[in-house]
Amino acid sequence: MWIVFTFLAAFMQSWRNALQSQLSRDVKVAGVTLARFLWAGPIAACYLAALYLFLPPDLQQVGQQAGQESLQLFPTSFWGFVLGAALMQIVATGLMVKLFQLRDFAIGAGLAKSEAIVAAVFGALFFGTQLSLLGWLGVVIGAVAVLLMSKGTGGARLSPQVLLLGLACGSAFALTSLWVREASLVLTLPFPHSAAWVLFWVISVQTVILLLFLYLQDRQTLAALWRRPKLTLAISVTSCLGSIGWFSAMALQAVPYVKTLGQVEVFFTLIVAGSYLKQKVKPKEMTALLLIAVAVILVIWG
Repeated sequence: MWIVFTFLAAFMQSWRNALQSQLSRDVKVAGVTLARFLWAGPIAACYLAALYLFLPPDLQQVGQQAGQESLQLFPTSFWGFVLGAALMQIVATGLMVKLFQLRDFAIGAGLAKSEAIVAAVFGALFFGTQLSLLGWLGVVIGAVAVLLMSKGTGGARLSPQVLLLGLACGSAFALTSLWVREASLVLTLPFPHSAAWVLFWVISVQTVILLLFLYLQDRQTLAALWRRPKLTLAISVTSCLGSIGWFSAMALQAVPYVKTLGQVEVFFTLIVAGSYLKQKVKPKEMTALLLIAVAVILVIWG
């Protein structure tokens, strides 16, 4: 089942990215970012309700294991992690959409895949994580892949802005993952209920923040989303289903295995870019994307 959930997550994420890339042609970055969360909240709420209806947790057993502190369903630290993850994912999504606008879908998605590499470096520098020689080899291969991808047609290079955006996007996604995991760990509920609560609250916070921002600063962007209801709904649905898939897979199997198998998203990205968006991926760019997949696998195993 964890394999099925991982394929679901990777497949949905590839389509969500492609749909966001399409929407970014006509809608500003903040609006495309909101499209990811706008209808995902109700979907997450239905998923949470279905869990309690068909798979209710044994609250008495949870209380006995956690002690009296379990009476507080959402500790103070939970809200800090949720807010941090929500804000960082908004930033990460906005940066990725900007990448789509500056470059084509496949390259933007490939640069955003630097998440695992950046997380490994952050862990080694700031969190005391020990990275093996195999892991550092993955970091080097990932850097080579980004440099290879940075060369355009005729030897022209992408601007430093694009490379910095890719690095910032991967960093923001890495921090999002760290804080989402911490939020799940502080809850005393079992999986999948703890993950479902984190998903629901993160999406709810993101939706409220972006709706208030656009209502006060840019109502025309809200109107632009309103004129594209099908595309906006499709982005929200694929985003929420992808998140459910990642959480479910990592509950059933160790994270390194899930993340390794999840690199199949690179191949889904190439397929979607060619078949749906009609974007031709150059051999050099395809090589770079495959190198990124190899780099991430080495980092995870390392």
